[in-house]
Amino acid sequence: MSGLPKIDLIPGWDCYDWRNARTILEHGHSSEWRDIIDVLGAFRLRHSDIAKKGGRKSPISAAVDGQFYDRGWSEKKFETAILVDGNRRDSPTHKVDCFREKTALEVEWNNKDPFYDRDLNNFRLLYDLRIADVGVVVTRSFELMDDLQHDKFGLGRDTAGTGSSTTHFGKLEAKVVGGGAGGCPVLVFAMTSALYVDDRRRNE
Repeated sequence: MSGLPKIDLIPGWDCYDWRNARTILEHGHSSEWRDIIDVLGAFRLRHSDIAKKGGRKSPISAAVDGQFYDRGWSEKKFETAILVDGNRRDSPTHKVDCFREKTALEVEWNNKDPFYDRDLNNFRLLYDLRIADVGVVVTRSFELMDDLQHDKFGLGRDTAGTGSSTTHFGKLEAKVVGGGAGGCPVLVFAMTSALYVDDRRRNE
């Protein structure tokens, strides 16, 4: 099984294109495309954010989501249903982290890797219903996961939550290539260690 085609888009990010997602975004949803390039291009992985303990959402995921919300994107849940011989069965989708104009974007910083199955299945459903034209996943590269696991950035605490069973591109690739998103085009942005900024001194 061949892997996802890698493309050169934003410094510090490993980017992968599945089913011509880039072309669809760049030419069919140019405003959303510019938002993605601008938000991720300005993103930095700050030591202070990695060190913070998140609640429902990690500071890193919240920082990325917040930039999209400021640009008019929103968290979105779709109320869908299946109708068979007049019998209706509600089948609501999971919430999409960021949605605008048929572009669905999920941020997976440090969840368990089955969250990828949920995200990709959501993309498949929304694409089949013609609600979304493309799915975007923002996640970690395997390199970054490995650096976190080995405490390259001097967090000085237990790194068990950054193990190989958590969300990183190495876990996502096979799921996309294996058809997890159905026919939905998918663009993946995997953050690398090049985005790391040590801001400890300025915060003292």
